[in-house]
Amino acid sequence: MSLLKKFAMGVSASAMIASGAAAEISDGKVKIGVLTDLSSTYSDLAGNGAVVAAEMAIEDFGGSVAGAPIELVSADHQNKADIAANKARQWGDSEQVDAFAELVTTSVALAVFEIAKQQNKIALVSGAASSPLTGSACIPSGIHWTYNTRALAVGTGAAVVKEGGDTWYFLTADYAFGESLEKDVTAVVEAEGGQVLGSIKHPFPASDFSSFVLQAQASGAKVVGLANAGADTVNAIKAANEFGLVAAGQSIAALLTFITDIHALGLETAQGIMLTTGFYWDLNDETRAWSARFNERTGRMPTMVQAGVYSSITHYLKAIEAAGTDDTDAVVAKMREMPVEDFFAHGGVVRTDGRMVHEMYLARVKSPADSTGPWDYYDIVRTIPGEEAYGPLSESDCPTK
Repeated sequence: MSLLKKFAMGVSASAMIASGAAAEISDGKVKIGVLTDLSSTYSDLAGNGAVVAAEMAIEDFGGSVAGAPIELVSADHQNKADIAANKARQWGDSEQVDAFAELVTTSVALAVFEIAKQQNKIALVSGAASSPLTGSACIPSGIHWTYNTRALAVGTGAAVVKEGGDTWYFLTADYAFGESLEKDVTAVVEAEGGQVLGSIKHPFPASDFSSFVLQAQASGAKVVGLANAGADTVNAIKAANEFGLVAAGQSIAALLTFITDIHALGLETAQGIMLTTGFYWDLNDETRAWSARFNERTGRMPTMVQAGVYSSITHYLKAIEAAGTDDTDAVVAKMREMPVEDFFAHGGVVRTDGRMVHEMYLARVKSPADSTGPWDYYDIVRTIPGEEAYGPLSESDCPTK
């Protein structure tokens, strides 16, 4: 055998070995860690329902991917960035977790992004909202799935101004999410010809909104914008009703409202509220079928965050299957390459800044007379195209896009 032929055979064998190594799953398993709020302000909109959604995604995938078993762990981050960062670090360093999922609360997501960047792990954000997660705070392995503050502003903010709500006053949760939401909505309100008269920050979380509502009333603004979420939104709306804010002629723009909030408030209180959502259980046969299964396990219909957890984890697993490896760089590349096709999104695209672009929905809460039964809460007013909701990639200031 000639020396040249031996060399060629050696190169071929090396390539086969390298190919086989690339197709391996690290540690012989794929492990996903759901970090969520299991006990506080955001536990209804994310919480145990997010864990159930992750379990459903793994079960529907068959419990294994690329020949390796899929494992799931979960933990309560209590909406505290330090707790989330410590748990993510522990999971990545000593428990072989490959991807961090859910991550409600912007401060949590930002903290876990830093760990994911250090460890080269994937972060699948469903619950956190702030636009900078795919902008100035983006990381190469961070993917923002369900919605963001820009999409909420484009949907609810623009719609309210067009209906005559051209002066605003904000009640804003005092952390990164609230600030981002107020900033994005302010930009839309002013672009539509409206005016922001002022704002006040409230603690996160808060239970007594009396003083904040009184200041909003005193502003004389036509619209009181709630730049908060979860139990804070519910408590603020209840306080506004107690002080007669709507009865006196002002209106409430609940800028981030979940179906669980409407359920807690009741249609008598919540009717007429306009909101923007990335998912509604009653959109079509696909959403109804998946939501019915979720309801069987939880006793309630899913929020967009919970549906987004299922969708993001499913797409992550599809990418591993297609790539033949759980290597972070290879999987992220495959997630960007493959369209998102499931009950949550059709033709969704994961951009190079980490934003998953998909349609959003402007909804109005039904009156009790218009609702036909439990959880029949929304009329879909408008479907918002993905690029309109999230803006073009050229607008992103992500340094790694």
